[in-house]
Amino acid sequence: MFRNAGLFLYRSGLLMPFERSSGLLLHITSLPSQGGVGDLGPAAFAFADFLAASKQRLWQVLPLSPTGYGNSPYAALSAFAGNPLLISLEVLADWGWIEKSRLKGLSGAEGDVDFEKVIAKKVPLLEEAALNFIRKHDEEQWKRFESYCSTNGTWLNSYAFYAVLRDKFHGASWNTWPEKLARRDAEAMAEFERENGEALAVQQALQFAFDEQWSALRAYCGERKIKLIGDIAIFVNYDSADVWTHPELFELHEDLSPIRVAGVPPDYFSATGQRWGNPLYRWDVLDQQNYYWWVDRVRRAQYLYDIIRLDHFRGFEAYWSIPAENDTAVDGEWIKAPGAKLFQRLRDDLGELPFIAEDLGVITAEVDALREQFQLPGMRISQFGFGSRHAHNYLPHHYIQNCVVYTGTHDNNTTRAWWDKEASQVEKQEFTTYLAPAKGDEVWALIRAVETSVADTCIVPVQDLLNLGEEARMNMPSRPSGNWNWRVSQKALTEQLAAKLAALVEVTDRDLPESMNEEIENS
Repeated sequence: MFRNAGLFLYRSGLLMPFERSSGLLLHITSLPSQGGVGDLGPAAFAFADFLAASKQRLWQVLPLSPTGYGNSPYAALSAFAGNPLLISLEVLADWGWIEKSRLKGLSGAEGDVDFEKVIAKKVPLLEEAALNFIRKHDEEQWKRFESYCSTNGTWLNSYAFYAVLRDKFHGASWNTWPEKLARRDAEAMAEFERENGEALAVQQALQFAFDEQWSALRAYCGERKIKLIGDIAIFVNYDSADVWTHPELFELHEDLSPIRVAGVPPDYFSATGQRWGNPLYRWDVLDQQNYYWWVDRVRRAQYLYDIIRLDHFRGFEAYWSIPAENDTAVDGEWIKAPGAKLFQRLRDDLGELPFIAEDLGVITAEVDALREQFQLPGMRISQFGFGSRHAHNYLPHHYIQNCVVYTGTHDNNTTRAWWDKEASQVEKQEFTTYLAPAKGDEVWALIRAVETSVADTCIVPVQDLLNLGEEARMNMPSRPSGNWNWRVSQKALTEQLAAKLAALVEVTDRDLPESMNEEIENS
């Protein structure tokens, strides 16, 4: 009865893509692809096969945007573009963009990502392949390229300029470029285009290649009834194509430097808070423009993903505003954000909102009310659930159906490392009382707890699935370097592991029964 009701609601559009299901969190860079970094080639399709074999119906990735300093997907050079490092050179060779012999000497499929080495070796080959395509191309693919450029012109042209200029000025932030280029003077831009037309076309071709490869992967996942969850960071990087292209949308001085920046106030974890440094939006200007930039941004995300996770959701209700000259987040203030008005505009223009609200941390009643107004599921991290009565909100007996539960996220240590190195005696005592794990089975005890919970959606990082330790941690927010470089081993995701996970998914009713498969196919 429950399943039939859920199917009816899903068909009618009343229930967005949050029927009872299970999935895995693995960023694209973490795939064991040839070339030293995970990409959209064979390893991505092999992982989709593993998801299908283990009866997972969700694959969550981190932002796919091109990255700047620190290689963080949350400090992107564009809110719209794809990261060229994720493009598979193997697939480009299959397309005829580059000879396979040119790929010899690239790093292999095993080991962590050495981003400096990968960038030095892979980017020149990507640009060579794109140039080959521009100069000599298949006519049918070229027609798709021209259509792609036309459809994505609102962001693609400016991003191409930004990427070429940033390369010309050796990675320097746009505000240090010659003033006429920093301010996008029409005559200076036209002259730059005349002198660099082919380089601009290369950047457009790389974005086309990214979209073609991503679309093929998404279609492959769709055939296996796997939905892709993507991530939108609420703020954008100051050094980004977005701020350079639309300075009027951000709180900037006349000299284009930030007036105030984003972060979070002091709390239990940090006496000085967190100063992120992202420029804040001029929400009044966005409102006057009917939030067209946000509509475009979410429309782009809907093209890429089935479900969208909104990072730092509380900032849509109110955000911490810090004077840009301050070194810490201590002397900031809460400023109200448009919240409901923005989401209503998005709904009016784009339809129902397939959002997950990242509502971790100290959340007010107003933030909860905003999330509930639009029926967005919030998040629970089971690893946080031990140590005090206040923490118990993250334990399964407090879950509701309309939430997304994780064992941990990209910002936490792996569950194995948390248990071995970080958990206090009180946390371990409560964990043992609550889950009664066998010795060595602590991680899978937590996985079973979230899978058996009432939460509609359950996501497990692959690191936890593999019971890996601190060496597999994806990101430590306080660490300036050495993040985002973990990759899964080629031999780790076995048939036996898929069968073990599939059995758990079946007994917890998170799979898609054959009878429902037939109903969907025949509907």
